[in-house]
This record gives sequence, C-alpha cells and structure tokens, in this order.
Amino acid sequence: MQRNRNRPLPLILERRSSDEFDPPPYDAREIAAVRRVAVTREAAAAKLGVGEAAWAASRRGTAAGLLALNAEYGDSFYEVPPEAALDDDAAREAFADDSVVIDVQTHYVADRPETRELTLYLLDLYRSVSPDWWKGMDGLTAYNLAEYLRCVFLETENAVAVLTSGPGRDGRRMLFNPELAMARELLDRLGPEGRVLQHAVVHPDFDDEFDRMEEERDRFAPAGWKVYTLGRQRPDGSWTEDWMLDDETVGVPFLERCRALGTPLVCTHKGISNLAPAGSPRDVGPAAAGFPDVQIVVYHSGYEMPSMGVPHEGPYREDTADLGVNRLVKSLAEARIAPGSNVCAELGSTWFCLVRRPAEAAHVLGKLLRAVGEDNVLWGTDSIWYGPAQPVLDAFRAFQIPPAMRDEFGYPELTPEIKAKILGRNGARLYGIDLERAKALREGDDLAWMTQALDEAKASGIAGVVD
Repeated sequence: MQRNRNRPLPLILERRSSDEFDPPPYDAREIAAVRRVAVTREAAAAKLGVGEAAWAASRRGTAAGLLALNAEYGDSFYEVPPEAALDDDAAREAFADDSVVIDVQTHYVADRPETRELTLYLLDLYRSVSPDWWKGMDGLTAYNLAEYLRCVFLETENAVAVLTSGPGRDGRRMLFNPELAMARELLDRLGPEGRVLQHAVVHPDFDDEFDRMEEERDRFAPAGWKVYTLGRQRPDGSWTEDWMLDDETVGVPFLERCRALGTPLVCTHKGISNLAPAGSPRDVGPAAAGFPDVQIVVYHSGYEMPSMGVPHEGPYREDTADLGVNRLVKSLAEARIAPGSNVCAELGSTWFCLVRRPAEAAHVLGKLLRAVGEDNVLWGTDSIWYGPAQPVLDAFRAFQIPPAMRDEFGYPELTPEIKAKILGRNGARLYGIDLERAKALREGDDLAWMTQALDEAKASGIAGVVD
C-alpha cells in the first residue's frame, strides 16, 4: 500500500467519514482491489493523456473500482463492461438511467461561532481519510449552502432532496428548524419550487419541544419529523437511554402527537450509533404495530459499522438477530409488520459504507427488500459529508445481487423497476412529490438562480459560509 499513498482513488474505494462515524480500516480484499485500481489508473492515465486524479474522479474511475471489487469478490456484483474503465462513452452508457432520483437525507452546516468549530473539525476529519487531490474536496472551506447546492444538485443527478439535521439543543447543532425552513423557502422562491423539502427536528423528551410541535408545524410546514433516540454517551463510554419509540413516557405520546397534528411521518435515526442501546431499531416493530397510521422511516436501516466486535453483515440468522440490520428484520417480524406496511428503510451512509463490500451489500439489500418490501426502501446518501454522491449513485445503478445468493437466501433480483422505486418512486410517494413534475424540474433547471440564492442566504445568515 505504500506506493499508493496519496495517489488518487475512485470515491467508492476511499475511506470517508460522516458526522457520525469514522471509517473502518481496509480489509484484505479492499486492499487488493485498491492495488488493482492502481494498475488500471496508471495505464488509463498514460493511454488517455489525463491526470490520475481526473481519471479517478470520473465515471471511468468508478467503473474501474467496481470491476476491481468484482474481481476480488469473485462474482459480478456490478454489471459494468471492462471498456468503461478506459472510455468515457462506455462509462456513460454503463451508468445511464433516466429514473428520477430523490435523496431523502441531505445536510449542510449553518454559520454560527459554535458550528465553525464543528465545521473545521469535520473538514480535518474527512480530509484525514480522503487525499487532498480528490477534486470534490478542492477549495472546500465549509459544509455550507454553496457546497450543498454544488454537491446535491450541480454534480449529482438529484431531482429533489430532503434537507435534515442532526440533533442538539445548543449552538453546535448543524441547522435549527427555522434555518431548515428558511433554506427551503429561499430555494423555492428563487428556483423551481419543490426541489428541496425539509424536516423539523424534535426532541420529544423535552417538554418545551413537545409542546411546540403544533407551532412548528404551522410555522415551518415540515415534510416530516426527525428524531434521535440515542441518548448521550458518558465519559466512561456507556450510554444513557433516554427514550424509545415504544415507551409509554415519551415515544407513545410523541407518536400520538404526530397523528393528532396530521403530520404522521417520523424519521428516526437507528444504527450507526456506536452501539448505543437506544440506537437499536428494536422499538420500530412495536411502534409500527401500535400506530399503523404513522409512517416510520428508519434512517440507516439499523446498520452498524463492522467494528467494536460487530461482525460483517451476512444472512439473517438467529444467532446474529441482535446485530446490525438483523435487529430491524427481527423487530418487524416479531411485531408482524408485513412488507409494504408503515415502515420504510433508508440507505444514507449505509450504502456508501457497503459499496466496497459487495457481498455484505447484497445481504443488506436482500434482507431489507424481504423485510419492508420493494416499495419501502428509500434512497438517501447523507450528503454532503462525502462530496457529490454521483459515484455511489452510479454504483447502485450497476449493482446486482448475484443469482447464487438469490437462490440460497431468497433475495429478489434488483430489476430496473425495483431500482427505480428505490431511487425515486418510493420517496415520491412518501413525501407527496409529483414524480413527473420533479423530473421536468430537473431536466429544465439550468440552476442559474443559485448565485442569487447564495447572495440572499449570506445576507440572512443561513448560508453557512466560513471566512
């Protein structure tokens, strides 16, 4: 690996972080795939007369990375022709897809003194696992609204994005509910209306926020409520367990409140939790059974990074039923929540983490499709932490669960129809988006309004620009 140090890699093979986790180290097959790409990179740059960084950041680099993963895993997980690694037209054709893309998990960071410290920390963290040559990070000084527009709309084929935020009650929070709503209103006013929707984050275990939900519904018109049940980590590493969706003190009154307010869409962070007990999706099944008229979206689908003794994702088994995505599968099965019911599984960060481990990716997608159904798996990316999400979008378009795994584990084939549902149709149904209008907006939007939007955002203080 020494000879590849600080040499460009396709995004899908980079070790990147989000605000919620550090990436695990490369395993042996990932190292071998990186070495394969290094050989292709040098040959491609010499043959095409382009820089290695430009090649790695292009769709040709994505194709080479996916082909290397196929070779190391011994199966055609990614349906990409060999010529796509060297030819722009072949790469473009390999990833071509006219399905509408709706990203239901996107972020940026507002500009406040407290968030500047967070932004600088995150930038240092991400750059520590992403070489300086990657063009997606060039000139990036903040995770601000300008970078959000670039990453989410200019350089990724999104028709609609849902803007959300992490939790927090102090100034270190990424975006407060007024800032979320102001960003959506600004973009609606200056650009085509409806390209951004937003959540309202609520901490229902605090009486003031619980009591304010009706006011926030009326003021901000959120597309859904975002909640975090994780609790807080103590200095000794243990976790508090403040509340769960099915507890009688907080969770049940909160779900009752959502239903009464006519906003029965709850997006809950489950998984990628550093193994916090309350980060488990074990409460999702009982909550869904108790509130069949409330739609519950499980952000990250209960996935946990393979560290701290957590095994890699495999098929559902009784001896691993309390780990990773299997926790969600078990919770739904025990509560008798059938596929296509009121639980959706979201792929933000989960898919990014799994791209370079395609056997695990096949298990996770296969398990989710069986547990929640093909109409209830949602595309999300956790942008903008990784820069433009086009490479992971292209990887998903090329991905297939191999026939042998489908036969052995009963997983479905990822048909174009199912992929189109996951990438956009399911999100459109959930958020009440007119799919044909969204497609027309993207195809007809020259994005010329962005400059004015950024000027007004800076003046209003929501742009998140760090000087």
